Amino acid sequence: MSAAGARVAPATGQVARAVRAANAQGRAALVVYLPAGYPDMATSQACLEAAADAGADLLEVGFPYSDPLMDGPTIQAACQVALDQGYTPRDDLAMCADLTQRTAVPALVMTYYNLVWHYGGVDRLDHFAADAAAAGLTGAILPDLPAAEGQPWARAAAAHGLDTVFLAAPASREQALDAIAQVTTGFVYATSTMGVTGARTALGADAQPLVERLRARTDKPVCVGLGVSNRAQAAEVAGFADGVIVGSAVVRAAGEGGAPAVAELVADLAAGCREGHAAR
Repeated sequence: MSAAGARVAPATGQVARAVRAANAQGRAALVVYLPAGYPDMATSQACLEAAADAGADLLEVGFPYSDPLMDGPTIQAACQVALDQGYTPRDDLAMCADLTQRTAVPALVMTYYNLVWHYGGVDRLDHFAADAAAAGLTGAILPDLPAAEGQPWARAAAAHGLDTVFLAAPASREQALDAIAQVTTGFVYATSTMGVTGARTALGADAQPLVERLRARTDKPVCVGLGVSNRAQAAEVAGFADGVIVGSAVVRAAGEGGAPAVAELVADLAAGCREGHAAR
């Protein structure tokens, strides 16, 4: 997709505002991840639209990458299906351009820095940011890019109205959390545990202390992901975080039952986000 003649990118801040709007309505924001192109491009868009209609406050659109360091087996397998069909980042952006015209729920790209760096153009970061903004995306999550090294990307993203989201882990040192707080413009993605994505029977005990450490450093929303797969877990996280991020469970639903299954799961997760926030 070319940025030439594309829509004007909005100012940064949409991602944080979406989380805070949900909080003002008495619930934790629900952030839903699904990869583009799984099980095919049309179905992935239908599933993302279903998630938005069922109660998601933000959509994370995964751009499949061949070496997904953060992703567990469910998301790895789904992304491999998309890659095997020959989908490229330009195909993913084309889908996003249609998706963002059809839903008012803000959407972010989630992918790996190597894909962005090799996207093409003289100024590679600027080229990707421009095309992402042209597709109507409001932010980007690059989980393998440390905030301390993320200023070049953050500048390119801000120039095109994209919010940046950086990750914090329970083992992150104070200096790393300071950098995350300084660079993030959307929300901080707090991982509930050390490791890769995937549904878990119980959440890590370090998630809430990590949220508290981050809140001491930033007024940006803090959303928790990795391991949340059902209503009860969503409610647990909503009891202390600003947002709840769910990926693997939604991807599994997409593969097993398409858009109807995604809608059913997301509605249940959204109920958990309300329940947990109300119980604070």
